[in-house]
Amino acid sequence: MRLKKYASALSTMAIMLASVVITGQVAAQNPDNRPTDEIIVQGKYLSIDKLNSVKTPTPIIDVPQSLSIFSAEQIRQQGVKSLGDIIDYTVGVNSSQGEGHRDALVFRGVRSTADFFIDGVRDDVQYYRPLYNIEQVEILRGPNALLFGRGGTGGVLNRVMKKGVLDENFSGYRASVDSYGEYDVQVDGNLAFSENAALRLNAYYADLNNHRDFYGGERLGMNPTVRFELRPATTLDLAYEYIHHERFIDRGIPTGTDGKPVAALADIVFADPELNQTDLTAHVLRAALEHEFLDNLKVNLSMFYGDYDKLYQNFYASGYDQAQTPEVVTLDGYVDATERQNLILAANLIGEFSTGAMAHTLLFGGEYIDTSSDQDRFNAFWDSTADDNEVFTIARPLTLSGGTGRSTSGAATSNSFARDLNDDTRVSIDVYSVYIQDQVEVTSWLDVVLGLRYDSFDIEVNNVVAGEIRTRKDEEFSPRAGVILKPQENLSLYGSYSESFLPRSGEQFANINGAANQLDPDKFESWEVGVKWDLIPTFSFTAAYFQNDQRRADRDNATGEQFEVRGLEIEGLELQVQGQVFARLSFYGGYSYLNGKTAAGAKPRELPQNMLYFWGNYALTERSGLSLGVSYQGESLIRDGGSQVLPGYTRLDAAAYYDWSEKLRLQVNIENLSDERYFPNAHSTHQASVGAPLNALFSISGKF
Repeated sequence: MRLKKYASALSTMAIMLASVVITGQVAAQNPDNRPTDEIIVQGKYLSIDKLNSVKTPTPIIDVPQSLSIFSAEQIRQQGVKSLGDIIDYTVGVNSSQGEGHRDALVFRGVRSTADFFIDGVRDDVQYYRPLYNIEQVEILRGPNALLFGRGGTGGVLNRVMKKGVLDENFSGYRASVDSYGEYDVQVDGNLAFSENAALRLNAYYADLNNHRDFYGGERLGMNPTVRFELRPATTLDLAYEYIHHERFIDRGIPTGTDGKPVAALADIVFADPELNQTDLTAHVLRAALEHEFLDNLKVNLSMFYGDYDKLYQNFYASGYDQAQTPEVVTLDGYVDATERQNLILAANLIGEFSTGAMAHTLLFGGEYIDTSSDQDRFNAFWDSTADDNEVFTIARPLTLSGGTGRSTSGAATSNSFARDLNDDTRVSIDVYSVYIQDQVEVTSWLDVVLGLRYDSFDIEVNNVVAGEIRTRKDEEFSPRAGVILKPQENLSLYGSYSESFLPRSGEQFANINGAANQLDPDKFESWEVGVKWDLIPTFSFTAAYFQNDQRRADRDNATGEQFEVRGLEIEGLELQVQGQVFARLSFYGGYSYLNGKTAAGAKPRELPQNMLYFWGNYALTERSGLSLGVSYQGESLIRDGGSQVLPGYTRLDAAAYYDWSEKLRLQVNIENLSDERYFPNAHSTHQASVGAPLNALFSISGKF
């Protein structure tokens, strides 16, 4: 059945592609009409890639919402290795622990493991995303359902991938090693093997290490891409990516009687040195076709297929009483396996035209998603307790390895990850979406954005353990509206409203047990006002105030009637500056203030009230420079309304580089210059991550 669905979807894609080619032949009266926005001045538009996160190439100053862009040059300059490193220097967003095996971000108080995209296409599997093949990272805050569909309730993160470059040959490399012994190697090569075709290869290998006992692993990525100019106005990009990632899982340390992580335990890893492990293998295929019929009319079509095989198993601290039994800890654990296949087809038609004195940029698009996801979980099972918890004496290391050890009683104990099946679900999802948006230039100083999206989300869950199949179909409309006032070309004042939704199956759609398959999706709405001001051509300032509200469906136990209840409420202020004021000095910085409450009126978890960052680079000479970074995160709760807290911290980072030649750069990055002990995030009460102490990263990069 699924093969038939794939064949049908792919045949539809083939028909769409053929229609574009035929139409292109009809429009041959404009044979020299080429895409004009293929290479765009960095910083003016949201992406140098035409399939960008806002679907249409739009100047930042005309986007009615708060956003941040992290370029490949910033990634190199700051020695960034992960999305978490980027978030340390982003307003309104902070990192969650992700249980040590996945990217997990908190967008304006809303935690997500699924609001990730590649060239505007959904990338919802739980894993650590590599950066070796990234052109830039775009972070859009606020609900984004019109452009991205379900989720995106607090924001989304879009990675723009490197692609083949026509009429150019180059080869680049980067190699680095840090003070823990972790090293990586990257290569980036482009070969234009004809006037109309180019092959680009990005590859990456890393041997992992850090400041925590037992940590290790390796990462491998390979991403060949090909670009074809089929006609002067038609381009086709094809890409394949292989990802392999294995690493040790570290879920941090317990909190104590004062509610804070116990600093005295910061050097102890509460895990099994052999079994705390995650392993991911992924094969990803991407295709993107763009055809420009006329100067003011173009279409782009994309296909994404991903096959993911992931396993993670872990033990972690689930109980600790510093007052009564400070010398022992309770460990829990489980093993989780996921096999997922995603097929995503999308089409966008973009037209620019005028009606009287008003100019329109009209976007009309559709998307089809077919997801198959099988997952199961086995709890730990200790033969000494006949359940999933066992108590161990705290030591470095714990008396546990390979699933066997000695409990606090001194008795031998052994775990099995094959006896206690927690869940086993087989999920099938079909999503059909249609959306339309019109950005209208009413006058030279007034733009209006109006849009609406329709999503049909159909899920079937086969709960193998319960022996039942549950289904639910949600049909949702998501509006977007914005007003942009431009009293002058370099200044915009905007107001916007948008909505998003999240089905009751959750962002990872593992199940719809109980009443979940009877209740409507959660809905999120956001109001935002802001200003974007390019004070001078090389320096910009942005500010935004927002309110996000969640509405949840509940059911009256007596009548069975549904009614809405207020859920999470977040409000905040975000400030950003970026640019170059002096010839030798460039910098960017930001500040965010966040405040909120849960449905019960409590303070939400992982919501630092204040966050501040700054990164500045000073060019000493034409070949050398120094950089300094500051990242501050205020105190936040580990649980909603709880007494456990992550203390606020300030981290200082620095960098220095020297260009030995036009083809060789030497660089050193220093993290945590003041050697502060800090705890950046947590997953639960007794799982607080331990930040890295003072360390250095040495790298060499260039081209040949």
